[in-house]
Amino acid sequence: MSGVLEVYDAKRTDNLIITLEGISGSETIKAIKKRIAQKKLKLTEERQALRVEPKGKPLADDQKLSDLGLSSQKAVLYVRDLGPQIAWKTVFMAEYAGPLFVYPLFYLRPSFIYGEAGTNAVMHPAVQIAFFAWSFHYAKRLFETQFIHRFGNSTMPQFNLVKNCSYYWGFAAFVAYFVNHPLFTPPAFGDLQVYLGLAGFVISEFGNLSIHILLRNLRPAGTRERRIPKPDGNPLSLLFNYVSCPNYTYEVSSWIFFTIMVQSLPALLFTLAGFVQMAIWAQGKHRNYLKEFPDYPKNRKAIVPFVL
Repeated sequence: MSGVLEVYDAKRTDNLIITLEGISGSETIKAIKKRIAQKKLKLTEERQALRVEPKGKPLADDQKLSDLGLSSQKAVLYVRDLGPQIAWKTVFMAEYAGPLFVYPLFYLRPSFIYGEAGTNAVMHPAVQIAFFAWSFHYAKRLFETQFIHRFGNSTMPQFNLVKNCSYYWGFAAFVAYFVNHPLFTPPAFGDLQVYLGLAGFVISEFGNLSIHILLRNLRPAGTRERRIPKPDGNPLSLLFNYVSCPNYTYEVSSWIFFTIMVQSLPALLFTLAGFVQMAIWAQGKHRNYLKEFPDYPKNRKAIVPFVL
């Protein structure tokens, strides 16, 4: 391939964005993005999604033009402007820092939230344990974001910062308000229920951490390499024999046990909302695994063993 590359707007296909000359075919999609960004300053590399068809799948940065089956003299690609972008890590740090700040306001300053009723209220042990469990979870998430996660994409749309923070910060206040309320009702089965919930929560948290470490080790630094995840000898990783996304399974399990520990409807609603979203993500990743790897274990489910 040697010649001209025309790049059209994916939304308005009659709108020619730019014409690039001297195309040899050996250029990668990333190189093409750089050339577009040099002439169209608004379209930074992160904002571009290049496609062979207007509604087609975005092309990977490491794909070469010569591998796309385009005309050797005059090739056509379509670009979609993804809008202003922000780093994934920035979004994750902000959304997880919020609950770590919001929840303690209700626990440490009850008089500020509940007025005089919160001044002399006696906290049930479940309330105290819930505070430390909640704080541990989000401190762990911040640690993982900073030191463990390797992101397949470097950025996401800026609006996600507002959307994600609203979800996490809002639910933190919702759950904290009722769990730390002076009229909090202790769990029906007393200490047994509290400590059963705590034990399940701790196991689930370390299971979640174990899976994140395993997934990190599957992807060498600076690459987008993907491999079939399998148990690595850690007993908590054996869940990979049954589901494609045990990190989500453990995450949901953590909040189920947290809900048992505090016996709170808002905590249950938070758990259900999280499960619905993570089930959608897990099913998408499960389908991608099946499509990408012909030898992928067919007996695995997405997030719930034997069920979903």
